[in-house]
Amino acid sequence: TPLCMTTTRMGTDDPRMSKIVIHNGVVYISGQTDATTTDIQGQTQNVLAKVDDLLSEAGTSKSNILTASIWVKDINRDFKGMNEVWNKWVDPENKPVRFCVEANMAREQLLVEVQVTCAAK
Repeated sequence: TPLCMTTTRMGTDDPRMSKIVIHNGVVYISGQTDATTTDIQGQTQNVLAKVDDLLSEAGTSKSNILTASIWVKDINRDFKGMNEVWNKWVDPENKPVRFCVEANMAREQLLVEVQVTCAAK
């Protein structure tokens, strides 16, 4: 099957979604959250570590990210702290396009969610 016709789904244990979908040489990951810490910087660090792990599992890396979607619980409170962690993590030579908006989260303790789309290696 040509590359343009293949779709690979990984991490399909969740009845709602796949963790990773690879299609036409593009890697899509599900939104990542973290509830193991209560501060925006800790949650952002843990979320980005999950993003790194999923991209590695898909055979690519943050250097190939095309787009990043970020939701924060309180843009006035959380934007600066999230950006401090993001700026240290993102590949400065390969920055993606990105948006960040305020959103109600699925669970009260969640402060940030990140979803990326990435070129496959």
